[in-house]
Amino acid sequence: MTTHISPEQLAGAIVAPATLYVCLTCRQPGDEDAEPRAGARLHAALSEAATAQATGLTVVGVECLSNCKRGCTAALTSPGRWSYIYGDLDPATSPQSILDGARRYQSTTDGLVPWRERPEIFKRGVIARLPAFLQPGAAS
Repeated sequence: MTTHISPEQLAGAIVAPATLYVCLTCRQPGDEDAEPRAGARLHAALSEAATAQATGLTVVGVECLSNCKRGCTAALTSPGRWSYIYGDLDPATSPQSILDGARRYQSTTDGLVPWRERPEIFKRGVIARLPAFLQPGAAS
């Protein structure tokens, strides 16, 4: 069961480690020839902000996440939690909202953040939700 976490509680919450995979090869409409690519710019902005804010979030750049029609794309995961893939992320305007959503995700036991508590980009940008992977031999 997921419990409601207020912004005040979230500010002092202990967060579990999580990983945010950011597609480095993503492009955005209108900047097809831009270098660095939009995905690489998003990765750089998220890495810098996550480090500065000591979020406990590991930001990893990866090659293509195969969501080219809805780039920029990122995947959020943590052991024992549901994982998410998000698209339509903007390197200039999304980083703080992504970090807010990741922090809320990290504050859950199962990765299920109540709908009303999700940042808007996580509501409209969700591509997929994947169940937590079970360890071999674990009960289902």
